[in-house]
Amino acid sequence: MKHRLILVFVLSLILSITVSGQSKKDYRKLHYLSEEEMSMPLNTQRDFVPTDPPAGIIRNVAEFDQMQGVLIRYPFGIPMELIREMADYTTVVTIVASGSQQQAVTTQYQNNNVNIENCEFLIAQTDSYWVRDYGPWYVFDGDNQPGIVDFPYNRPRPNDNNIPAAMADYLDIDLYGMNLISTGGNYMCSGMGIAASTDLVWEENPTLTHDEVAAYVNDYLGNSVYEVTMDPLGDYIKHIDCWGKFLSPGKVIIGQVPETDNRYEDFEYIADYFASQTSSYGKPWDVYRVFTPGTAPNTPYSNALILNQKVFVPQTGSQWDDEALVSWQEAMPGYEIIGIYSNNWENTDALHCRTKGIADLGMLYIDHMPTIGTVPYHPDYEISADITACSGATIYSDSVLIYYKINAGDFAVANMTNISGNTYSGTISDVMPGDTVSYYIYAADNSGRQSKQPYIGQADPFVFKNFYFPYTELDFNPDSVLFLDYEQMEVGIHLDIINLTENRATINSLTEFGEVFAWYVDSMPELPYELYGFDTLKLLVKCDIPVDFLGDIIVDTMFVETNLGMYKERIMIDSDLLSVNITKAFNPVTVYPNPAKDMVNFSIDTESANIKIFDINGQVIMSNNFASADGVITINLQSVSKTGTYFYRVTTDQGIYNGKFIIIE
Repeated sequence: MKHRLILVFVLSLILSITVSGQSKKDYRKLHYLSEEEMSMPLNTQRDFVPTDPPAGIIRNVAEFDQMQGVLIRYPFGIPMELIREMADYTTVVTIVASGSQQQAVTTQYQNNNVNIENCEFLIAQTDSYWVRDYGPWYVFDGDNQPGIVDFPYNRPRPNDNNIPAAMADYLDIDLYGMNLISTGGNYMCSGMGIAASTDLVWEENPTLTHDEVAAYVNDYLGNSVYEVTMDPLGDYIKHIDCWGKFLSPGKVIIGQVPETDNRYEDFEYIADYFASQTSSYGKPWDVYRVFTPGTAPNTPYSNALILNQKVFVPQTGSQWDDEALVSWQEAMPGYEIIGIYSNNWENTDALHCRTKGIADLGMLYIDHMPTIGTVPYHPDYEISADITACSGATIYSDSVLIYYKINAGDFAVANMTNISGNTYSGTISDVMPGDTVSYYIYAADNSGRQSKQPYIGQADPFVFKNFYFPYTELDFNPDSVLFLDYEQMEVGIHLDIINLTENRATINSLTEFGEVFAWYVDSMPELPYELYGFDTLKLLVKCDIPVDFLGDIIVDTMFVETNLGMYKERIMIDSDLLSVNITKAFNPVTVYPNPAKDMVNFSIDTESANIKIFDINGQVIMSNNFASADGVITINLQSVSKTGTYFYRVTTDQGIYNGKFIIIE
């Protein structure tokens, strides 16, 4: 059901003023306020009704995601050249105040060769043309239904503040009220769980703690990581789009100033900061720079607009204009980089501030964690992705493909198979030691949509290189862990992992517990673990009660993966320790239902327990302390997105118990 919001909040501007609001303010500190707005009382109120957040797992649409159009406002703040360029290939929605104004704008468009067939109009009152600041933020909920997240806009402009609600009506989608004072120019997201703003968001919400601000961004927008940074620009506005922008889930562009500029160290700090943070691709951000000295004429090059396959970059006649276009082309290979000249651009306000993409409500979305960088050698690499047709259209089974090339060869193609739900998997084959592999994923559905990941495809693919060395990097002492008596099971057996080389070895994964029987590593090291040259990692391997019987000696395997290879350590137990009575006595946990779907119950005679759940690779996906209700602990599985086999470890004051269960759709 559509939520109807009337926007409300009290705007508090932190200035030294009289209560009556009659004295003049420094409008430069209030971000583009007019003379009329400067005389408004500071206690101007608007209606705002918060709502519950979207249900399920939320995805916040990024600027570089597929857009079905772009929102602008009349009277214009952008040159007709930009409107003409955008209307050539996407829908331009213009906010106008009335039907007569719509007719006047239509005539202007026709007189300036704007493709009128790609023009639509939203009739609504506005106060300014900064649609980036007050325009809608798009999300998809857990059912892949589109919606708009609204927020109290931080300016005394009630008409502007009503535009998200008007757009929700125009698009016929849900509207959610997030009671967090904000502005679109100070917000960017990766489309995969990360958002960023300057600390202006903290200043504008003084009644909220930093954790409470982050909780809003997570609960309403699905961004579990919220990077709140200092502002290197040193100007009144403190908007992040004045100096930085996410270009993909793994790329960011940051402005750059001369070393003689007193802001130089601040800009370098911000660039270094992002280079040290983990992107949505699970590795540090790739940081690109564009020179923005800020001298006359203005150079607001980071304040550009990404709109599908094109990037529109402001141009001011500066000597640095051409260099900025080159920087954007290096950062965005495969995109068409278009310079848009205006003598109206400012260092704190250019074309990004005055435009806002409209998310493709039926987008074909490919959710993929890429294989990139340096990886251990394997002849075959499995590539998987979750592919969702938000339109409800059918995905063509023969049109989900991996395009890949090895080294400088031609691109080959491999089919991806639907293995469960919306998960597809395929294999890149015949890789040799030392090869560099480039790949992208393609999908199509019967709505006519096509999608790639990365978005631009062949011109900017994912790239990984494997390393293979024909010598042993790690050694194990003992070469097999063998449990022969109950004391060893309880006390544990020491296992040394030894780096045989003078170089640092990075242990990326290590099997923490057994699948064949119930051994486990006590006090697991935090991974990845850096094992320095000729150093030793000491582990303690313990054992609970075996859960399977396969012969005289029960054998399992610990897998240890480094950047250079995969190693195996045998873990064994004497079958004399596998008596039925002992097994029953030490395994009091009952798990039901099994297979499970939305929730799973652990029945155990205890008041509380710590429960860890592991995936098939031994990675911890949940760990928490629980209080039982009448001997039953119930765990919600909605945060576990994939079906398959999972393992558990229940720790109580009576012992540690292991087992496994299956999650189905």
